[in-house]
Amino acid sequence: MQNRLATIAAFTLSLIATAASAEGVRTEKNISLDLATQIAAQTVATCTANGYAVTATVVDRAGTVRAVQRADNAGPHTLEASRLKAYTSASAKNTTLAMMEGAQKNPAAANLVNIPGYLLLGGGVPVKVGNEVIGAVGVGGAPGGHLDEQCAVAGIAKVQDLLK
Repeated sequence: MQNRLATIAAFTLSLIATAASAEGVRTEKNISLDLATQIAAQTVATCTANGYAVTATVVDRAGTVRAVQRADNAGPHTLEASRLKAYTSASAKNTTLAMMEGAQKNPAAANLVNIPGYLLLGGGVPVKVGNEVIGAVGVGGAPGGHLDEQCAVAGIAKVQDLLK
């Protein structure tokens, strides 16, 4: 009888512990203003060195803008394009170039272009700590989305030591 009561008590406590952990507070990593500013600056500097006048926008894990840098002579459209690319990348946790290519090849993914706030053009790259997306950078203004993406990747690479 005592063994049965002990078993029931242990089972009940495990259910309570499981329920308590499911309702607990989550701890998430997110991008700081300082890190976002460094990524934006490094991204714009990389594109400028390559002869491209761009805007880089960095968003946090929720897609909220944290930093924007616009190079001299970057077109006015680059502000919104870079924001939308960053938002899309953070939301989908993928590069916008990969998403664009997927939507072009897969009819089931073609409707991604209809999601409000999504822009499926190359230039949006997630910022990760390990496998966890903590934000994204979007770049607009280079003569091709693949070049925007190259600048974004280079900008993130220059702060890689801070992403641990």
